[in-house]
Amino acid sequence: MSGINVLLDEISPYQSRRVVVECDSRTTAAYLLDARGRIRVPVWLANHEPAPASDEEGGSFEGRAPLMPEAYTKHPQGLPRFDPSALRAVWFEEGDGVALVDEQGLLAVIPGWAEADSGLPGYAREAVGRSAYAWELDSVRGHLWPRVVHAEAYWDWRRAAGAWRGVQRTVLGHLNRRVGEPGHYWDVSDGHPPLLRLSERPPTAERPFTVLSTVGMCGQRMPTLDRYMADTSRHARVELALATTMPAHRAARIFRWIGAFPWRAVTWFGTGHTVKWLDNPEDRAMRGEAGAVLLLEDPVPLAAAGTGQAPPDLSGLTFQGDPVRWLWIVPITRPEHLFAKEHDSAALVEKLSAEGRGWVLG
Repeated sequence: MSGINVLLDEISPYQSRRVVVECDSRTTAAYLLDARGRIRVPVWLANHEPAPASDEEGGSFEGRAPLMPEAYTKHPQGLPRFDPSALRAVWFEEGDGVALVDEQGLLAVIPGWAEADSGLPGYAREAVGRSAYAWELDSVRGHLWPRVVHAEAYWDWRRAAGAWRGVQRTVLGHLNRRVGEPGHYWDVSDGHPPLLRLSERPPTAERPFTVLSTVGMCGQRMPTLDRYMADTSRHARVELALATTMPAHRAARIFRWIGAFPWRAVTWFGTGHTVKWLDNPEDRAMRGEAGAVLLLEDPVPLAAAGTGQAPPDLSGLTFQGDPVRWLWIVPITRPEHLFAKEHDSAALVEKLSAEGRGWVLG
């Protein structure tokens, strides 16, 4: 529309979300967009002219931001327009949600679980009660404000000199103690968060396979967990590992897409999850017939096949108070992926074990 002023336009640190704040002659609204530019969540911020007595817009943002009905706004007569120089975005550590702050403090919060299609808009300071356009912020400020403070502190820490090296030292030290001496070390990130490296642990006399492990995934919590559980701490931080008898540099190629996947796709990884293999020409040779991967914290049920060895115990690491869980990558075929979706991952593990499938790639 003509006459719309963009007050703020910012992409998340993980490049997977974008927040835009727009003002026209009537209203100001914020929009959370996905990586393709599609609006996921619109949220009304303020009226700039008198509010209508009832909803004249039919509960939707079609072409322009609606006027909030008078019963759902603190200032039915409208507010002056916001100063764009005072607006800033604070992205949550997970990258799935964002807060908007101005000179008066918290203006709005769009949590990671908000979704317009489900009738869950963001929270706005000027909103009263719950409408299709925004929910009241005041009633949840005590819960959300600590998350905003944590998010600001987190990104301040990430920008500080030595922050990444601290993550690196922590994970590498743990791997040295649990798995043994390191071999090659690769950069598998693309220059912006999450920063990721890959550590090789060559075979030993006691272990006939190489262990490849990410270094750095645990440096940021995974997105969307608060949609599914109240206490996210036990599941928030992971690293990925792969056991293989293939040349390490070939097997390592899988990590170029899967290591950053949770933050790029805005999802989370847990034990038993299956992930469709992205069609990446550079790792097509090593994947063979695999069409997906199965992630297992404990692949012991598959240890009887293949080498017959259980994986090294990688438990015991914590980061910023959260336990770090290592998930082992087990390539599976497309039919096996569909089987897991139709039944569950436990049934798939039982099936693979009965077929003599191991957990070591090679």
